Order: sequence, then C-alpha cells, then structure tokens
Amino acid sequence: MWLLVLAYLGGVLTIVSPCILPVLPFVFARTGQPFVKSGLPLLTGMALTFAFVATLAAVGGGWVVQLNEYGRWLALVFVALFGLTLLLPQLAERLTRPLVAAGSRLSEAAGADSRPRPGTSLLIGIATGLLWAPCAGPILGLLLTGAALQGASIATTLLLLAYAAGAATSLAVALLLGGKVFAAMKRSIGAGEWLRRGLGAAMLAGVAVIALGLDTGILARVSTASTGGIEQALVEQLAGKSPRNSGAMMAQKPSPEGTMQVAGKTPDTLPVEGNLPPLEGAVQWLNSPPLDAQALKGKVVLVDFWTYSCINCLRSLPYVKAWAEKYRDQGLVVIGVHAPEFAFERNVDNVSKAMKDLGIDYPVAIDNEFKIWRAFNNEYWPAHYFADAQGRIRYHHFGEGEYAESERVIQQLLREAGASKVSDGLINAKAEGVQMAPDNHEVQSPETYVGYQRAEHFVPETGLVPDKLSAYRVPAQLALNDWGLEGQWTVGPERATANAPASRIVYRFHARDLHLVLGPGADGKPVRFKVLIDGKAPGGDHGMDVAPDGSGTVTDQRLYQLVRQNDGVQDRTFSIEFLDPGASAYAFTFG
Repeated sequence: MWLLVLAYLGGVLTIVSPCILPVLPFVFARTGQPFVKSGLPLLTGMALTFAFVATLAAVGGGWVVQLNEYGRWLALVFVALFGLTLLLPQLAERLTRPLVAAGSRLSEAAGADSRPRPGTSLLIGIATGLLWAPCAGPILGLLLTGAALQGASIATTLLLLAYAAGAATSLAVALLLGGKVFAAMKRSIGAGEWLRRGLGAAMLAGVAVIALGLDTGILARVSTASTGGIEQALVEQLAGKSPRNSGAMMAQKPSPEGTMQVAGKTPDTLPVEGNLPPLEGAVQWLNSPPLDAQALKGKVVLVDFWTYSCINCLRSLPYVKAWAEKYRDQGLVVIGVHAPEFAFERNVDNVSKAMKDLGIDYPVAIDNEFKIWRAFNNEYWPAHYFADAQGRIRYHHFGEGEYAESERVIQQLLREAGASKVSDGLINAKAEGVQMAPDNHEVQSPETYVGYQRAEHFVPETGLVPDKLSAYRVPAQLALNDWGLEGQWTVGPERATANAPASRIVYRFHARDLHLVLGPGADGKPVRFKVLIDGKAPGGDHGMDVAPDGSGTVTDQRLYQLVRQNDGVQDRTFSIEFLDPGASAYAFTFG
C-alpha cells in the first residue's frame, strides 16, 4: 500500500518535471471542452498507454523499446495532423479524400463545434501516452527495475498505473483551471479563435521538440524545474516508514547490493522460518543436473543468491566456496542461484566463464527469469538461506559479513542431521584482489549506476540524454561523489557506451578501492583504456586490472578493479579514458 501511495505521489510531481513540457500542449488542446467527455478520456488514454508500454518494457526487454519507437513516430504524425487542424481548419478541406473526414472529425473534437467526441479524445490520449517519456527519477526507475525482477504481474501494472494516475491527476487539475481561463477569454471577441490557433502552434512545436529529441536533451538541461531531489526525498521518507521485509518493498527497493547485515538468532535458538521453496524455474543448471526436494532429502542446504559482477557477492564468495569444500562430505550442499542484474549476465556462457575464473565447482542454477528469486521472496545480492535436513529454512543473512555466525549455523544444522565429527573450528578464507574485504571506515562513496535509469550525482544535474548519441563535457570542478562524461556517449537505461576514442568518465571519490563494471564493444573486440588519479598515472595505487602506468584493456563483460590505494585514503579524482570506441560502463562500486 505504501508503494502505491509513493508511486502516485511521484506521478503527481511530474507536472513540474521538464520532460512533461512537450506534451502539455496536447493536454491543453482539450481546454474549453467538457472535462468528462473530452479531458478525462484524453488523460485516461495517456495513463493506460503509459502503464501498458512501461510494463512491457520492464518485463519484455529491448524489443519493446524498439517497437515503441515506431509507435511514437505514428503518434507524432497523428498529433501533428490534429495540431494542423487546430491551427488551420481550412487545411482539412485541401487534404486527400481519406483525410478529409479524419481532419473534420479532429477539427470538431478540437473545438470547432460544440460536440465533444470522447472517442477522439481517447485516441489522442493514447497517442500522447506513446510520446510521454517522464524523467527517469528515483521513483520511476525503482518501479521499472522492480517490475523487471518481479516479472509480469498485476502488482507491477498497478504500480505503473498509480504513477500514471498521479501524473494524470496533476494534469487534470491544470486542465480544469485552464478551462476557466479559456471560458473567460472566449467572452472576448475573437479570443477563442486565436487561443485555438495558439494551441495548435504549441502542439506542432511539441511535435518538433519530441521528433528532434529535445524533450530528453536540451529541454532537461535548460529547465530549472527538476523533481529528482524531491522524488529521492520522498523515496527515503516513505521507505523509512515501510517495513523492510514487506512485499511492497521488493518493488520499491529491488535487490540492492550492499553490506547490510541482518542480525540473526544465535545458533542455539534457530527458529523455523518456513519451508525451503522448490528450486524450479531455472533456465539451466551448471555443475549439476537440476536439484529438487528428492535430491536434497536429508541434506543441509545453503542457497546463495549472487550475480557475477556484484562486488558484494564476489567478496563473500571465498567463504561460500570454503564452506562448500569443508562440509561437502559431512552433508552440506551449496547451491548458487545466479540472478542477473545486468543484461550481459543473462548470457550463460558469460556466467560459465566467470564460474571457471572464480573456481566455483558447486551447483549453480541460472535464474534468468527470477522464478527462484520470487519463490524465496528475496530482495538482496548476496543473500544466504540455510535449510536443515528436513527442508526447513532456519537462518538467513543478507549482504557481507557475519561469516563466523553463518558457519556456526552450518555446523549446528549438520549436527542436527546426525553428521559425525563436525569441527568447531572456523575457516580462514583467503581473499585477494576484488574479493578482499572492504575498508568500510574509509568508504564514503556509494554504488553509482551509469545508465540513466538509476543514475545519481551526475553533473551537470539532469544532463544525461537517454538513448541518443550526445557530446558531453566534464565540469572543471567536481564535488565528492560527483561524476561526469567527456566526449561522445550513448547513455542507455543500464549503461553508457563510448562512441569515439578519447571518451572519458571522471569521478570524485573517497574509498580504498574503486571498481567499474565494464564491457567491450558489440563486436567483442578488446578496448584499451588509460586510468589517471588526480591527473597522474596510479603507480602503486593501481588496481589488479590496471598497470602502474594506468593502462588496461576491457576484454570481458565483468567487474574491473581500477584503483587500490595503499598509502592512505583521501578524496581523489579518478578518470578512465577509452582509447578505442565501443566500451560500455555500467556501475561504480567501492571498497
């Protein structure tokens, strides 16, 4: 319920967002007509179309986005025709015969006569919904990400409908107020005609703005109205009031990576938290045939939700591997459930290679459709669930840390299962490179996504241009945790792609380690890069994927360690320059 309220309020805020401006003329073209028969069908069409397309985009992948592009162009043609009939009603008579009737109906619906047509208003609303691309602020970004993880469901559509209904509400208020102004102006001689023509011109201008991509580019840059900060504050306020383990929170805050630790019961008082869900729905199993309840009967089971580019998963992996090896002969079965965060992690070959590189030899279920994830009602990477020999979950832990407590849980469950000679000693996991534990006392920089869907702290603010090749410049001064792009980039929902040599990313950070999830070009060719810290080669502060002179190569889609400071941690300015085109950057993490 809280999330529905949050989504609705987030939608209400879109009226002051810069990317709503191009569609406002289409809405105000209904001004002066009865609201129930004209304005309401328009807003209904907008809300339904937006929710439908957004739901498909969240669960259907990139093909939906591509299909929607064709729909947007058809909608632009339709709305442009409507705008022309407002501006020049006589033009309809000069069009070809099939368009005469359409133009006349549009002209009548626009206010040329006194007979409002709800059907036409609904069609215009549907077209406007295809053109409506709200700013990807925290609320909408979280809704879409949560929808992708939860899959197609009524809850997903209700959340998106709540967001669209909020936007429609604020537009309805503006439309009703505008109707009063319109009625007053119509009492002046000739004012109604000029107002109608003005709305037609505004609609054509909106069509031009959207067609040229200015609605997501220049408009966002020059506008002084940005709802990002307001939305983020609203997210934080309502999140603080919501129970962390509620189902709604799964959609609001879907599976963040992090070091949050859940205090569990002591091993002597382990409760029964429920039955171990069936491990059905994996698209493939690696290192094992599919495992079911029969195969796990009498076994103590550790289920580890992970994804191979997640730094927190990588840092907990040495312990999971050590437990699997130490307790395998005593009745422990470790099962990795690989639930992808980024699109490239859905590639089973990528996962298989990562497992080989990481030395994972226990069974791994490829949960690309998040069916196992949802069966556990899981929310986090990494997440560890411990089940006893009777198939009951007795303990869980989210995030890094508490490894000693987790191992004692394994030991107790093995003893309960009748295992003999269960050691009381604890493993001493060897963690090097990216798997080394973070220096949490020095980490002052948050995980930062580069794609526009979840990007924060990008400067200049609201400057990312979605899905279009654009030129960027990094400001001369960056505050702590600010970052920017330099050169030619195409920024998508989850990544930014360098389209020309010498394209850079610059980040002002404070942490011992800096990691960046990177991938080579679409052709798979390696991409050379150069790393600088405060404008100089990193020297002894280079990461394991960088030479002391700052040189390195992107060869695979994975997490790269680029900085490891050895002589004290302080605010530093990191930059990575790609010497070849094609590299994609996904997310920064720190340690």
